[in-house]
Amino acid sequence: MQLSLTNSNASKLFTLNKSVADIKNTVSVKPFQKIRMMPIGVPKVAYRIPGSSSADWIDIYNRLYRERIIFLGQEIDDEIANQIIAVMLYLDSESNSKPIYLYINSPGGSVISGLALYDTIQHVKSEVITVNIGLAASMASFILASGKKGKRLALPHSRVMIHQPMGGAHGQASDIEVEAQQILKIKKTLTEDYARMTGKPYEKVLQDMDRDNFMSSHEALEYGLIDRIIGE
Repeated sequence: MQLSLTNSNASKLFTLNKSVADIKNTVSVKPFQKIRMMPIGVPKVAYRIPGSSSADWIDIYNRLYRERIIFLGQEIDDEIANQIIAVMLYLDSESNSKPIYLYINSPGGSVISGLALYDTIQHVKSEVITVNIGLAASMASFILASGKKGKRLALPHSRVMIHQPMGGAHGQASDIEVEAQQILKIKKTLTEDYARMTGKPYEKVLQDMDRDNFMSSHEALEYGLIDRIIGE
């Protein structure tokens, strides 16, 4: 079927096209690529790099690193320990006259990874100020206590838990025996360091670590795991 335009219809069509053209001429639309939206996923914050004319979105952890703040907010394993160690070494090389803040909210984790982090805290020249903002349990409590003496802090409702190291082994009897010996050696090392960091007698710490031992921030302060409760 063919359609024919009458003079009246052609006039209406011309008027409509002219109206659309007028709208295009009077309304300006900014290019989409110039509109910067915050990405979804890891929290992002706007940050302007010195010398740059505009701010850009960077993830919150990178922003905190620029203020010498590190956040340990998960189970301690090789990956997170290596990341924190790398950041500490970089910040220390950049300036060792400023402190590094390590905020902790962790259930603990790998003893070996935790000891690597502990040794790095002792190694860097920068003061490492530890802050318990939630839970510092197991190996995380050891990291909390390893901060600069006098600058190990905690929020009022934070909790601390210490206990002896745990492990499991399978295989031949000789392999299980070797694993058990290693766990006992690690237990002795942790107990000695806890005693040194808290000022408590070795036998007292050994007894307190026999089972899961939870403490409030005030109990942790009295025990010597922290030095001050923030806000008090």
